[in-house]
Amino acid sequence: MISQDNPFAVPSELPYALPPFDRIADEHYLPAFETGLAEQSAEVEAIAHNAEPPTFENTVVALERSGRLLARVGGTFFNLTGSDNNEAIEAVQEKIAPLLAAHYDSIHLNGDLFGRVNTLFEARATLGLDEESSWLLQRYHTDFQRAGAGLPERDQLRLRELNGELSSLATQFGQNLLKDTNASALVVSDVAELAGLSADAVAAAGEAATSRGEAGKYVLNLNLPTNQPLLASLENRALRERLFTASITRGNHDNEYDNKERLARIASLRAERAALLGHPNHASYVIADETAKTAQAAVGLLERLAPAAVANAKIEAEELQALLELDEPGATLEAWDWMFYAEKVRRDRYDVDAEALRPYFELDRVLVDGVFWAANRLYGLTFVERHDLPKYHPELRIFEVFDADGSGLGLFLGDYYTRDSKRGGAWMNNFVDQTRLIGTQTVVVNNLNIPRPPAGEPTLLSFDEVITAFHEFGHALHSLVSDVTYTTFSGTNVPRDFVEYPSQVNEMWMLWPEVLANYAKHYKTGEPLPGHLVDKLLESQLYGEGYATTEYLAAALLDQAWHSLRVDDQVDDVLRFEAAALEKAGVAVSSIRPRYRSTYFSHIFGGGYSAGYYSYIWSEVLDADTVEWFKENGGLTRANGDHFRRELLGRGGSIDSMVAFRNFRGRDPEIEPLLKRRGLTEA
Repeated sequence: MISQDNPFAVPSELPYALPPFDRIADEHYLPAFETGLAEQSAEVEAIAHNAEPPTFENTVVALERSGRLLARVGGTFFNLTGSDNNEAIEAVQEKIAPLLAAHYDSIHLNGDLFGRVNTLFEARATLGLDEESSWLLQRYHTDFQRAGAGLPERDQLRLRELNGELSSLATQFGQNLLKDTNASALVVSDVAELAGLSADAVAAAGEAATSRGEAGKYVLNLNLPTNQPLLASLENRALRERLFTASITRGNHDNEYDNKERLARIASLRAERAALLGHPNHASYVIADETAKTAQAAVGLLERLAPAAVANAKIEAEELQALLELDEPGATLEAWDWMFYAEKVRRDRYDVDAEALRPYFELDRVLVDGVFWAANRLYGLTFVERHDLPKYHPELRIFEVFDADGSGLGLFLGDYYTRDSKRGGAWMNNFVDQTRLIGTQTVVVNNLNIPRPPAGEPTLLSFDEVITAFHEFGHALHSLVSDVTYTTFSGTNVPRDFVEYPSQVNEMWMLWPEVLANYAKHYKTGEPLPGHLVDKLLESQLYGEGYATTEYLAAALLDQAWHSLRVDDQVDDVLRFEAAALEKAGVAVSSIRPRYRSTYFSHIFGGGYSAGYYSYIWSEVLDADTVEWFKENGGLTRANGDHFRRELLGRGGSIDSMVAFRNFRGRDPEIEPLLKRRGLTEA
C-alpha cells in the first residue's frame, strides 16, 4: 500500500494539479503504481458486478472516473522516462510495463463489464444522451471489441501473453536506443575537423564534451532522425561520413543495445495479435480505427506521391553530384554529402545561409514573440512565466496560460535542451488532461533537443528547430484549448492520423509576415531579419522537396512493410528485409536513406505510431487545405482562430474527426494544396 507521505497518494494541491516535482523521488513510483493498479481493479470490479442494471452513469461514467491515482503517477512517470531518465526509472519501467498491459487487458477482457457496456450500446437510441456522451458510449464499445472482448477464453489468454511481451519489448527498444545514441556520439579531438560549423556550434560541441568529462575535446551528439543537422555545415567529408554512419547504425552494433532481434520479434507478435483479432496484419488492425480506415487507403496515398517525389529527388541529386565533383573529382554523391551540397545550392541560388539565419532565431524571442504571440493573435491566449513552481529539471520552464477573458487555461512546460537523460527528437505530452468530469485543466510539456550553449551565451536556433518549436506548440494548443467533458476525448486524444494535423497547421505562422517580423530579430542589435532574406527564404521553400518527401515516404512505407507481415511470415535478416521493402516500394535511392531506419525507428517500435507513420502526410493533406482556408479568409485573425478552435481544436476527440474537419472547412479535404506545397505533379 502507498504511504500517505508519498506525493502521489493524494491529488496535487499545486496550481492546475502540477505534479509536486520537488517532493517526488524515484522510490515513490513503484508503490504508487502498485496501489493505483489495485485501486482501479477494485473500482472496475465494483462496476462490473454492480447489482443495479447498467446505466450510462453507473457504467461508462464510472469507468471514466476510475483510476485517478494510476493517472497521476502514470502522467508523471511516463513523461520523465523520455525527458529525464535514469537507471532507477528504467528498472521501474521494465517492471511496470507488463503489469500495465495485463491491467488494461483485465479491464477490456472482463466479460461482465463488457456485457454492461454492450447492453447500453444496443439501447443507445433510447438513453437520451447528449452528443459527446453518445460518442463516448460508442467509443467504449469499439475499444472493448478491438481489445478482444468477444474472443473465446483461450484466445484471450494468448492475447494477454502477447500484450505483456510486446509492452516489455517496446520498453527495451526505447531504452536500448537511448543508451546506444549516447554511446554513438562522436568525439572529435581536433577543432580543425569542425571547419564549417559556426562558432556557436563549436562552443556547444565543447560544452557537450565537458559535460561528458572530455574537457578540451568536442562531442557531436546525435539527433533522432537519420540526417544530423551538422551535416549541412561540416566541410570535412570524412567527418560527415563518420557522423552519418554513427546515426544509421544505432541499434545495429550486434552488442547489448542491438535492436534487430527485438524489433523483428515485435513485428511478429503484432502480426499474431492482429490475426487473433480478425485482421490479416497489424496495419489492417491499426488503420481500421483511424480516419484512413484501411491500410490500402493509407498506402495508396504514399504510393501516389512516391514516383513524383523520387523523380524530383533524382533531378536534385544530379545538381548536387556536379557540385561534389568540383570539390572531389570522380567522387560519387553519398547520403552524407546531400545536406552539405543542398545547403550550398540554397546559399548560391537563393542567397540563404542557414548559419547566417541563426542570430535572428534566439530561443526566448522565438518562443515569446513568435510562438506565444501568434497564439495570442489567433486565440487571445496570454502566457506568464512562473518561477515559483517546482520543476523536474533545472532547464524546465513553466508558463501559466490565460484565456482571452482572463481565466486560467492550464500550464505550458517547455523543456528545450538535449541531455543524456533525454531521448532524441521532439514531442508533446500531457501531465494532466483537461476534463470537466474530473474538474482538471491541461498541464502540457513540449520537449525539443537543442544543444545547450556555453553559460552566458544565447541559444540560437536553426531554421528547422524553429519549425519544430511551432509544430510541437500546435500539439500543446490542441490540449490547452480542449473543452470536453470526458478524459477519453481530451486534447490530442484523436485518431493517430489526425493528431499531427493541428500541429502542422501551426507551422504556417512561423513565416507569416506579421509573426516573423515580431520575433525574427538579431539577438545583438535587435534588427529585423532583412526583407531580402525573407523573400529568398520563401523562394527557397520548394527547393529540396524531392529529397524531403522521398526520405519521409521511405520511412512511412518501411513502417507499412513491417506491419503488413502476416502471422506465418518470418524475418530472419532485418537489414535485408528493410532493403527489399524499400526497393519494392520504389524509394530505394542510394543517396537518400529513410528518415528512420528500423533499428532506431522508435515511433513504430517504441512509441505509438506503429503502422501509423503515414499519419504525417495524411494529416498534411488536411493541413495544406487548412492553410489555404486561412489565406482565403484573412489569415492571422481572432475570428479565424476562434472558428478553428470552436469547430476543431477544442473538440478534441469528442466528435468524429472528419466531421470536425468538414464543420471547420465546409467540405471534404482536397489534395491539390499538398501537391502544390511539395512541388509534386502527378503523371
